Amino acid sequence: QVQLVESGGGLVQPGGSLRLSCAASGFTFRAYRMSWYRQAPGKERELVADITSLGTFTNYTDSVKGRFTISRDNNKNAVYLQMNSLKVEDTAVYYCNARLYPKDFWGQGTQVTVSS
Repeated sequence: QVQLVESGGGLVQPGGSLRLSCAASGFTFRAYRMSWYRQAPGKERELVADITSLGTFTNYTDSVKGRFTISRDNNKNAVYLQMNSLKVEDTAVYYCNARLYPKDFWGQGTQVTVSS
């Protein structure tokens, strides 16, 4: 069955770094656009970054541009989110998403907490 398993979340101080990973299985990973979303308490889920199936193009929400980098390894069926210069406002549950219309798969999420 389809699985998206996020890892790498945790507690980090402001200015620190984390690298999130998402391991995919059960579908043709290399055909899917992959994205990272996040949801903070009391807020709607928002798109953080996405990457096209071959990794040619990436897109970021304005608040993370220059700090976060999305990448993928189609040989390992994995997508990553390198997060640098983390801010308190980056605190959220981060979700991995795979999309190839009409299919849309989600992981269970990993908590990222930025606090001193």
